[in-house]
Amino acid sequence: MTDFETIGRILLVGGVLLAVVGLLVIGAGRLGLPIGRLPGDINIQRGGLTVFIPLVSCLLASLVLTVVVNLVLWILRRTP
Repeated sequence: MTDFETIGRILLVGGVLLAVVGLLVIGAGRLGLPIGRLPGDINIQRGGLTVFIPLVSCLLASLVLTVVVNLVLWILRRTP
């Protein structure tokens, strides 16, 4: 397999994973899950300025993605 084929496969898998994550976020919003409105997310509104810093949401997303990526890598290492 050439380097271009490897890069192409990585890009395709990354795109599919990104699409799946996007669908999960859309589904979570429709189910009423408080993604982006968790305790610890900072929302400052003053006059015409709004600043939103999703600290806890980012930490939760990082934790979930870390677990998923590690599971995928573990499964790929087990297959011959």
